[in-house]
Amino acid sequence: MTVKLNRKALEHARSLVDGSRFVRDERDDWSEHAPSAKDENDFIEKHGWDEYALWHLGEDPDASEETKGRYSFPYGDFRRVHRCAVISLESRAAQNDHDDIARETKKLLERIDGD
Repeated sequence: MTVKLNRKALEHARSLVDGSRFVRDERDDWSEHAPSAKDENDFIEKHGWDEYALWHLGEDPDASEETKGRYSFPYGDFRRVHRCAVISLESRAAQNDHDDIARETKKLLERIDGD
């Protein structure tokens, strides 16, 4: 599995943060705030795979297109960026040697906290 930084998703996340569309929640809140599988399916049905991809900082170009397995490192709830998600994905990316994702996620967190 070769997960790469999804640059379009990074730009989307930055624009959301710059537009104050984020939640300053706590580190451990992501398990409660993350979209459910049903929420994901409903979003995909309504908005399509391209929009779904914009909410994930990781993409595996070797995975089948139009599958959830292609996308990883979600950072929000399809409306706003969640600080807890960014914290969670930064540590997961670093643990799994996805250095580019971890580095950009840290910058995104600084953008949220600097507001």
